[in-house]
Amino acid sequence: MALRLSPHMTVMQNAAQKAAKRLLRDFAEVEQLQVSIKGPGDFVSQADLRAEQTIKEELARARPGYAFLMEEGGSEGSDNWMWRWVIDPLDGTTNFLHGIPHWAISIGLERRLPDGTSEVACGMVYNPASAEMFWAEKGVGAYVNERRLRVSARRNLNEALFATGIPFAAVATQNRLAFARTLGGLMPQVAGIRRFGAAALDLAWVAAGRYDGFWELGLKPWDFTAGMLLVREAGGFATDPHGGDPREHGHMVAANPTMHPILCAAVLDGLAASGR
Repeated sequence: MALRLSPHMTVMQNAAQKAAKRLLRDFAEVEQLQVSIKGPGDFVSQADLRAEQTIKEELARARPGYAFLMEEGGSEGSDNWMWRWVIDPLDGTTNFLHGIPHWAISIGLERRLPDGTSEVACGMVYNPASAEMFWAEKGVGAYVNERRLRVSARRNLNEALFATGIPFAAVATQNRLAFARTLGGLMPQVAGIRRFGAAALDLAWVAAGRYDGFWELGLKPWDFTAGMLLVREAGGFATDPHGGDPREHGHMVAANPTMHPILCAAVLDGLAASGR
């Protein structure tokens, strides 16, 4: 029996699938793309821009008045928004540009609460190359296509597989030092550490139990807003290293309930060693 999607999730998935059609065509002819450089190791292609515009148009048509926070286009809409879309039209751009089929569209939807804070109400991470639609709604659970997701149940660190994002040239020096300390502390203790180059998919894979945990410092909201909800709705934890809201500083630690405090401690050790 097909799952019944909420109106918000229906709108999100339809927008992502429409943008994905053009992205898949571009991916098949990746050598023809016009690419400009935003900064060291951080590329933007015409594919990013077209996908973001398509998603924005679809979401604005379906929900006029909602605000936007987008990787390429920045913030749009009222500062006093009640609902806000958080969009990464192409997470894993470098993979995309190198013909590696590990990239995704990420869309999150934030809701303003009466106390002035906000929560993530819906999240969706779609990998068109593998036809995997990861999605979650607060209080409803997390799914890939129509299958319910659960974080892994591994409890032994020597069996754990973690994911991370290796800092590149544009990353702050302190974050690079913190990463090196955390990596050095964990490597001798775990089964493996992976760097696949798409934070949104890393978080989706934690939700699916493929990874036991993920950490990265200095992420942007569009990198993790949707994935954070996926992990939480799959029974895991997604916080900053202190257990707070990662939207404050962009430091993300996500894992199953057993691995989360261990991974947080390792990341905090790295931050302390870097002088932060």
